[in-house]
Amino acid sequence: MNMLENISENLGTTNPWVEKGGAQWLVPGSVSVREIAKAMNSIEARFITITAYQLPGDEGLRLEYHWDNDGQLLGFTFLPVNNAIESIYDLCEAADWIEREVHEGFNLDFTGRPYEPLLLRKGDKMGINMREEGK
Repeated sequence: MNMLENISENLGTTNPWVEKGGAQWLVPGSVSVREIAKAMNSIEARFITITAYQLPGDEGLRLEYHWDNDGQLLGFTFLPVNNAIESIYDLCEAADWIEREVHEGFNLDFTGRPYEPLLLRKGDKMGINMREEGK
């Protein structure tokens, strides 16, 4: 069994991995971002970052979580529900700043973590990176 099959089996998902842009991508379905973080930690993969995209109109956001496992890039795509997703900063220290940046820039709630300002200045509004139709 290869590494990707092992990860899928550990997560209990049968969703296929898709190779795109030199990375392997998985839409994990009902698997939570915290379960992904725990699985990545168990194979000693390194958390890289989170990329946030505003979807057209009022469709919300798409988040992509990026990991490195011995030079193999792994990506996981999530659609936050009610503008919130679980935090992983307590599982992956490197997630602390990017969660705070996405919180401020896209007004997304990372549940289960305290909030400390990162980039916003006095008077700046949450969601500063959102297009007007998404505010």
